[in-house]
Amino acid sequence: MAGGCPEHLRYWLALHRAPRVGGRAGRLLLEFFGDPQAVFAESAATLAEVGLKAETIHWLQNPPWDAVERDLRWLETEGHHCLTLSDPSYPGLLREIPDPPLMLFVSGKPDALECRQIAVVGSRNPSPSGERMARELARALAFAGCGVTSGLAIGIDAAAHRGALEGRGLTLAVAGTGLDQVYPARHRALAEEIQAAGGALVSEFPVGTPPQATNFPRRNRVISGLARGTLVVEAALRSGSLITARLALEQGREVFAVPGSVNNPMARGCNQLIKQGAKLVEGVDDILEEFGWRGVIPDDRAAAENRPLDADENVWLLKYIAYDPTSVDTLVAATGRTPDAILATLLRLELQGHIFSTSGGCYCRVK
Repeated sequence: MAGGCPEHLRYWLALHRAPRVGGRAGRLLLEFFGDPQAVFAESAATLAEVGLKAETIHWLQNPPWDAVERDLRWLETEGHHCLTLSDPSYPGLLREIPDPPLMLFVSGKPDALECRQIAVVGSRNPSPSGERMARELARALAFAGCGVTSGLAIGIDAAAHRGALEGRGLTLAVAGTGLDQVYPARHRALAEEIQAAGGALVSEFPVGTPPQATNFPRRNRVISGLARGTLVVEAALRSGSLITARLALEQGREVFAVPGSVNNPMARGCNQLIKQGAKLVEGVDDILEEFGWRGVIPDDRAAAENRPLDADENVWLLKYIAYDPTSVDTLVAATGRTPDAILATLLRLELQGHIFSTSGGCYCRVK
């Protein structure tokens, strides 16, 4: 368990649960009183003098310790951690933002939070080409030794996480709920893959926090705050992804966007970001160049990324597979081969990293 002894941690957890005590207010209280335990020892009059509302004061004088006990029980499980703002292991980049969370709950490897990261965000309903682009860019970032941070949502977020896993890299999923649950539930297996690969699930929300609309803008500032830059891949003009981009700018971080057709509503948010000064991204080098990271791909990953097809039988099928989703039926009609022969070759191509399967049972070329 990170974050100190259970008794010390108990007061951090209690303060973290207090109503109307966010990152800014919590940090001011700590600067004024010294540590969380001292906050709980103060009188109502003193707490009122520093500007706390009656609701918060009442809570601090009557904290629900049973909820704190639930947090402590969750932390007893192997692989569950929490990092307080005073913990040396608290991620340095996140500590720099104006309102860092008082605490982070982590399921997986806490060390992953300090890796060099790029956030990849976008639409929950992307086009097939947008989803492919997010997956390819995340895969390339992973090959270049960058962690990929996103929000575990359907669409671009999930594509980014999966691309990073395909690139044998670290990926971080920042949740808008407590980590005793996975939201959306359909991504439970993906969450397990992220942790098994050395990444982590991260949340500032304590155990038992359900998915609520107000949680996700707070979640977004953590996504951008952990990363050196935020890449937006397909976003409408009104979307949470643009909120994340705005937060990144406010935090002094870089913003990148993939351009798209003026006729695609899911590209309008990205095109607007580029007009406003975001860096246009056509490939991973556009991101790496911004930070001087070109040429950092480890030799073994570069070799894997550029490995040749090792059987002529695979080549004949690859030329029929488009960069947009291609169905097995289409390949059968185009080649005259049996479905069994097609599926066997598709499996070999996917294992070699030259194609990937989509949720609809189709296949796309990686490059």
